[in-house]
Amino acid sequence: HDSTGPRGKPTLPLVYQAVQALYHDPDPAGKERASVWLGELQRSVRSLAGLLRHSAEQDFVLPVQEGVPEDTDDFGEFRMRVSDLVKDVIFLVGSMECFSQLYSTLKEGNPPWEVTEAVLFIMAAIAKSIDPENNPTLTEVLEQVVLLPETVHIAVRYTSIELVGEMSEVIDRNPCMLDPVLNFLMKGLREKPLASVAAKAIHNICSVCRDHMAQHFQGLLNIARSLDSFALSTDAAVGLLKGTALVLARLPLEKIAECLNDLCAVQVMALRKLLTQDSSSGKLSDPTVWLDRLAVIFRHTNPIVENGQTHPCQKVIQEIWPVLSETLNAHQNDNRIVERCCRCLRFAVRCVGKGSASLLQPLVTQMVSVYQVYPHSCFLYLGSILVDEYGMEEGCRQGLLDMLQALCMPTFQLLEQPNGLRNHPDTVDDLFRLVTRFVQRSPVTLLSSTIIVHIIQCAIAATTLDHRDANCSVMKFVRDLIHTGVTNDHEDDFEIRKRLIGQVMEQHGQQLVTQLINTCCFCLPPYTLPDVAEVLWEIMVFDRPTFCRWLETTLKGLPKETAGGALTVTHKQLTDFHKQVTSAEECKQVCWAIREFTRLYR
Repeated sequence: HDSTGPRGKPTLPLVYQAVQALYHDPDPAGKERASVWLGELQRSVRSLAGLLRHSAEQDFVLPVQEGVPEDTDDFGEFRMRVSDLVKDVIFLVGSMECFSQLYSTLKEGNPPWEVTEAVLFIMAAIAKSIDPENNPTLTEVLEQVVLLPETVHIAVRYTSIELVGEMSEVIDRNPCMLDPVLNFLMKGLREKPLASVAAKAIHNICSVCRDHMAQHFQGLLNIARSLDSFALSTDAAVGLLKGTALVLARLPLEKIAECLNDLCAVQVMALRKLLTQDSSSGKLSDPTVWLDRLAVIFRHTNPIVENGQTHPCQKVIQEIWPVLSETLNAHQNDNRIVERCCRCLRFAVRCVGKGSASLLQPLVTQMVSVYQVYPHSCFLYLGSILVDEYGMEEGCRQGLLDMLQALCMPTFQLLEQPNGLRNHPDTVDDLFRLVTRFVQRSPVTLLSSTIIVHIIQCAIAATTLDHRDANCSVMKFVRDLIHTGVTNDHEDDFEIRKRLIGQVMEQHGQQLVTQLINTCCFCLPPYTLPDVAEVLWEIMVFDRPTFCRWLETTLKGLPKETAGGALTVTHKQLTDFHKQVTSAEECKQVCWAIREFTRLYR
């Protein structure tokens, strides 16, 4: 920034320093410094609104005379950083005061388009932080913006559309403004430079004004049907479909099925066309655009369905399943496209919940069949979704266990290769998400199976993996597994669970404790220690006396000296650590003890 504050310091960085100190410096002296900075700032700049007006007039007017603001160049990045900063610090002087003063700049004078655009840009950054309830200024701004003639500079139109999108809560409280706002945005949607920003604004309005937008669903559907006739970015097109799906979910239940079918029809027809072309030409076309669009529709179509009612989306998804299955088969060797297929199916299953039961058997059969040849980890994740939805259904448990066993065999083969765990962290992550879902939904089914021994051995080996997500999933599995032996003791299956966990711990407990302590000391970074502490805590809660013996045996086996003969840890330090852990009354005490102890080996 060219403008400087007190003692020649740039003003915006000064605000930034003060706010950073206020929020991130735990030292009281830091808070005091922050107060001094703020005092200097407030004396130098009587209000943030004045600073922003000055900035608008001099510092970030658009450097070109043609076109719309670009987000990707250096200047666009600077504007975004200013916008983020304004959102962070606007509370210093009050967002409504700033907004009103900026608006008066436009209302009272006749500034050049560059200044108008810059002021609108800052107003857009502030708009969401203002309470829209009974606020005539916001309503007046909205009324004036949608009346802007098409002859104003296109950059001003672009930023005014952004502002309208940020004022969706004002529109929700003033539904009489919805028609003029939508007319204003539709004009932008038809112009290439403004299409994507207009689509984003429509998406925002659909998200906030879902009930009011229901009467405009047919218009949204018409836009969705001709989506590719507009010059939209991929994200903007997906956002429009998301907004349309959110509004669709608010329609009467009897209308949802037909409207969902219409909304999906364009994407399904495109997928069918690709499959037909690919079959005749022998070349595979990329279906990800259509899969992503279907996924966003399924993800955000969440109508309220009472118990006993048939889900309105059920029939549509059943009809779409064959084309998704065929697309998955056609691209089964392409991990990127298979991931998109699985993502689409995941949201379809989540959309209708138990209503997708008819898809369960053919979907699982296809997943297992493809996974034997192409072990894409996304199948494991999709499996975890199926277990989450159906794992508590008595009639589905054995089939889901068969699925797990079929998926585990090629997974273990992959992970048992040299450096298999390190080379396939996504597979480790998704495998243990799947088995954790089983623990949560049907623990007795899993614990009674023959596969559980192999899963636990894999988990013990994977505790050494220095990969944040994968290690977190492994630790969560082990923690939740042991926890099933102590939780919900009022349920009928508690004694069975307790006995089965007891057998698991008798077989693997010593090995598990030894592995965890050694990985803490020699393998894992400090950020993983809380997860390890939770596992050790659960073991101790389940059987404290036995855990004490296991921990003692483990500590006796730790090296006392370095390779060069230097003393690493004393006998007293070992006994102190043992006492701290085994006498802990809450998990965080275990974590503190581990953190201090492992520093001796780092």
